[in-house]
Amino acid sequence: MKTTLSVIKADIGSIGGHLTPSRQLVESVAEVVESQGKSLLTDHYISYTGDDIAILMTHTRGAGDHEVHKLAWDAFVTGTATAKKQGLYGAGQDLLKDSFSGNVHGLGPAVVEMEIEERPNEAFLFFAADKTDPGAYNLPLYLAFADVMNTPGLILSPRIAKGFRWSIMDVNCTDGDRVIELVTPEEIYDLAALLRDPERYVVESIWSRASGAEAAAVSTSRLHNIAGKYVGKDDPVMLVRAQMDFPATGEILAPFAVGHFVAGGMRGSHNMPLMPVSLLTPTSYFDGPPLVTCAAFCVHNAKLTEPVDAFAHPFWDEVRHRVAGKAIEIRRQGFIGPAMLPMAELEYTGVMETLEKLDKRFIMRENKTVAV
Repeated sequence: MKTTLSVIKADIGSIGGHLTPSRQLVESVAEVVESQGKSLLTDHYISYTGDDIAILMTHTRGAGDHEVHKLAWDAFVTGTATAKKQGLYGAGQDLLKDSFSGNVHGLGPAVVEMEIEERPNEAFLFFAADKTDPGAYNLPLYLAFADVMNTPGLILSPRIAKGFRWSIMDVNCTDGDRVIELVTPEEIYDLAALLRDPERYVVESIWSRASGAEAAAVSTSRLHNIAGKYVGKDDPVMLVRAQMDFPATGEILAPFAVGHFVAGGMRGSHNMPLMPVSLLTPTSYFDGPPLVTCAAFCVHNAKLTEPVDAFAHPFWDEVRHRVAGKAIEIRRQGFIGPAMLPMAELEYTGVMETLEKLDKRFIMRENKTVAV
């Protein structure tokens, strides 16, 4: 029987603005999961990154299961009530619909799931990001699964050398899931052509060509596509299996040392470097910088080990120091040019109302002959 890994995440309230959920809020979510999940789940783990609470659940009911999704929805609804009682900021922010219907896809929370045949030693990484969008994982995944400069396993391991199959989603399409499949290494340049635009083309999943097993899965929902306006950044979650037919844990983590620029930060409208941080880290500078955490697990018979905080190692202190410097430098540029996102990404914000008002004031100047 396959083990299902399900992660459902939402921002349902935080202290002091977009900083961190309260202890009481996290506890209220955990109480629902623990009480109602006894007959549904084999195991679970609850964490937060910035102001987003994520519920990692293991079970054998398959992806998209109605009861599992409703459990998470009920937990977030209960948490929202707690947030409102405490007067927390943004209570229920990511719950964009009034009622649950089938599963949480399209209701606001981010979702990522994997159905796996467990290996004897099943290692996987659970990533959660705050103040950014799903395309934030494009570069790390490209480097980990397609770039020999980052992943020597692509030439040292015959099975990994067989490459990977990539499912890429056009997240600008609102009529349905518009996807394309590419294989590496043969189509690596085509893959790069898409992934260079992380606001539109997002890695949805990656599959081993040696075994056919799923290697990585990313939540791909865009909140502004659901709400029709800016209601917060998408804050994606990701599951990545490690070792054997997949890159090693260190090869998967290494790309995050780049601190690459992603969409996010203040009001979700800026380009900021992605900072790898320890678990349970709050948001801070300029409602950021965009954060990513990583909890490493092994799972056996759907039971989780305790998590290992992959970014707590002293090495990452130097990375954080460098990322902080990058964040300060680009913020010195304020709202000009690439410091802020392009207009296509700002169309759900108030700046469009200003531009529409100003557009009516433009005039066509009459041509005048200039004497020579």
